[in-house]
Amino acid sequence: MELNALTAISPVDGRYRSQLAALAPFFSEFGLIRYRVRVEVEYFLYLAEKKIFKLPAGVKAAKLRSIYEQFSEADAAQIKQTEKITNHDVKAVEYFLKEKLAALGAGDSVEWVHFGLTSQDVNNTAVPLLWKEAMELEFLPALLNMHLHLYHLAQEWKGIPMLARTHGQPASPTTLGKELMVFVERLEGQIDQLLNIPFAAKFGGATGNFNAHHVAFPDMDWVKFGNDFVEKKLGLERMQFTTQIEHYDNLAAQFDTLKRINTILIDLCRDIWQYISMEYFRQKVKEGEVGSSAMPHKVNPIDFENAEGNLGIANALYEHLSAKLPISRLQRDLTDSTVLRNIGVPMSHGFLALRSIEKGLGKLLLNKAKMEEDLERNWAVVAEAIQTVLRRENYPKPYEALKELTRGKSSITKEDIHAFIGTLKVSAKVKKELKAITPYNYTGVDFDY
Repeated sequence: MELNALTAISPVDGRYRSQLAALAPFFSEFGLIRYRVRVEVEYFLYLAEKKIFKLPAGVKAAKLRSIYEQFSEADAAQIKQTEKITNHDVKAVEYFLKEKLAALGAGDSVEWVHFGLTSQDVNNTAVPLLWKEAMELEFLPALLNMHLHLYHLAQEWKGIPMLARTHGQPASPTTLGKELMVFVERLEGQIDQLLNIPFAAKFGGATGNFNAHHVAFPDMDWVKFGNDFVEKKLGLERMQFTTQIEHYDNLAAQFDTLKRINTILIDLCRDIWQYISMEYFRQKVKEGEVGSSAMPHKVNPIDFENAEGNLGIANALYEHLSAKLPISRLQRDLTDSTVLRNIGVPMSHGFLALRSIEKGLGKLLLNKAKMEEDLERNWAVVAEAIQTVLRRENYPKPYEALKELTRGKSSITKEDIHAFIGTLKVSAKVKKELKAITPYNYTGVDFDY
């Protein structure tokens, strides 16, 4: 079968391809090759900029950069064809560039392509660069937009009282807005951590010591050269002491932070799913959609279920990536190479989840009547308030008195609570204060957010 959205093995490149097209330029084989070409071109130009060699007069930097800026699928196919002969992906890129440079009139300067480098100098700059740009251009904007959407809902529903549930049982009331702010704050903390983890790169020759560079030009400060090239030209942070490969500690830290973000989002999805089940939310109905092949009435919370499933897959992959990548035998083995090719997969599942959550949030319709009904049926939750005020008044054993009244009872009404208050040996002022407490107003501090 020809590879297409229907025949692809992975749903990332099959069922969900249309939703993930924006990530393909970064994580596809085409994308990886294009970033390798970009690193090689920029390195070639930087060698010339630092007077290691002189570019022929007719060879312009803009023309060289157009090799990766206008990189085509035909170019990538040409490189893959060469790779069949070389059995080495980066060497195939080198030969491609030399051919392109020769066509531009670069002459003998073509031999400065890949000067002093090992393949990992290219891979361990290309991969973090494509990861960084996918993160900054696609994933982070989607995450921040979802976070902002959640914050706006929290503000919109700030004053909505809601029965809380601890251990699944009715508990002291809260507000819907504040409960959403729990997730807003948690996500904000992890996003801040994610933004502070550097995008690290390895660039230092075969075993990280600039051996070939140094033997050719011993008076050159190659460490400074490497630092400046990686930072100023690629926008990455060069690790100073490496083996043949980058140690991936910062990349692993990013995966672990993304995993925590996903875990928070799973928690959010499950809570909203539960609120929908409790009828605190209804969902907007789309014309033509069905919720069940057999039950016409159903409107299922599929967006949050879809998100939860994709987040789980993403976390399983991030777990392996963060555990495996920082481990390599001695100066290097090849296990990181095949694993690194999969870093776009968990991001893709996370990206799908963000879109599903956004869609699900946009379909929520607040059902205040149901929330108020639950509050009205659970007057027992004001027992905490009453016994706390009685403690303030030095009333003997207030907790025990409320426990006797409320614990395990199938139904406690407003009348039951007020009758109990009437029996208390406290002042009329305190009785009035206690009777003013309801499940609707016993919601604690009015937070500013």
